[in-house]
Amino acid sequence: MRTAEEYVAKLKIMRSNIYLNGEVVSRDDPRLRFGVNTISETFNWAMDPANEELLTAKSHLTGEKINRYCHIHQSSEDLLKKQEMTRLYCQRVGGCIQRCMGIDALNALSVVTKNIDLEMGTQYNERFLAYLKKYQEEDLVANCAQTDVKGDRSLRPHQQSDPDLYLRVVKKTDEGIIVRGCKAHNTIAPYADEIIVVPTRMMTEKDAEWAVAFAIQADAPGVSQVVRVSNPRPREELLAPFNNYGSADSLTVFDDVFVPWERVFMCGEYKFAGQLASLFATYHRHSYTGCKPATTDVLMGATALVAEYNGVEKSSQVREELADLVTMAELVFAAGIAASVKSTKAPSGTQIPDIVYTNVGRYHAGINVYREHEILAEIAGGLPATLPSEKEFSNPEISQLMDKYIMRKDGISAEAQHRCFRMISDLLCSSHAGVVQVAGVHGGGSPIMERIAITGQYDMKAKKNLAKYLAGIKE
Repeated sequence: MRTAEEYVAKLKIMRSNIYLNGEVVSRDDPRLRFGVNTISETFNWAMDPANEELLTAKSHLTGEKINRYCHIHQSSEDLLKKQEMTRLYCQRVGGCIQRCMGIDALNALSVVTKNIDLEMGTQYNERFLAYLKKYQEEDLVANCAQTDVKGDRSLRPHQQSDPDLYLRVVKKTDEGIIVRGCKAHNTIAPYADEIIVVPTRMMTEKDAEWAVAFAIQADAPGVSQVVRVSNPRPREELLAPFNNYGSADSLTVFDDVFVPWERVFMCGEYKFAGQLASLFATYHRHSYTGCKPATTDVLMGATALVAEYNGVEKSSQVREELADLVTMAELVFAAGIAASVKSTKAPSGTQIPDIVYTNVGRYHAGINVYREHEILAEIAGGLPATLPSEKEFSNPEISQLMDKYIMRKDGISAEAQHRCFRMISDLLCSSHAGVVQVAGVHGGGSPIMERIAITGQYDMKAKKNLAKYLAGIKE
């Protein structure tokens, strides 16, 4: 297993293919540091023997101890531990831990490559397992690049006026394939070792050249990342753990990128494109049943704290609002537990969470994102939106007055009051907060996609038959 220091050292020697605010930057750019800090925690905590049972696993390939973020789930217990691990890490950093993207993609590939081989007589699973062994031995970090830019949403890939609006294979050689296109919303990609590409939708026979899955180094020739960062507001004086962590997302361009065959896991098998797209979404939405309760935990804690500081913690409204936050967090987590317990084993030996419970949990999380922030805004009041800057609280000419007039409940220091409201301002009023809210709705699939998955997988016929039985209908 790698240390955080080794992870950071690797980033520093990667090719500079990051475009940020009009310039090309290296991966040690200060604006990317907050995302790097987030991923570093997945190395730091895994090294602590006290966390070994939850944060590490035994590789089913080698028997060696590995970071759980490199593990292929072998049982319901593995899925439960992944969910609990995700919630713990997200609490630690106050938001998305991000590293789940890579392992969710790998679990989906472990299932689908085997399924393709069983039906088509290919050798994708053998290639995949060789890649997975390297991934585990080097304790790698990966982004999953799934969402194509798509062009006209009413048209399939082969119908687009520009065929590159979905990533595709433009040439095959004896050594590998050459791909061209662009993937969007690639969180973690600017500070990942690898990018794992999977299809974004079901494909037809005419879409075969777009039915492709592979892994490539994040700095490979021809790969360009056009990046925006999402970091909490910087602190100059009131340093706080919440402000150490952030994220970055990439619009990742593949400009005739060569991928060797040993890193290609699907190439033209269009019948399996939808299966792979759906299965990555299932694993990733299951991860959300760990991370979304954690982000609710953060909002819940801030709501309870500001209610105490405002002296209204015993108000019936506050108690009801906190109860709503508890039910939002724990129902999502419970759905993830149910998905783990009701999971099934694929022919590859990989454990797959129940699709209905997974999507129910993710849907419940997504539709409540804005309500959770609304509750915090209601209880905190208007100060998070109009709070003066840090410097006013340290300016000797006015600091005493600032301390005097920020006070609420007796017995709580002015600094504690100030820290509380500044964090809530970051949670509600910053550009980072806006990104988090939209990501909470759409990350891993928009609510409409969860509804489609739920209705597509749920046995509604059995419920109709139940109604017929109770109604005495014989047909």
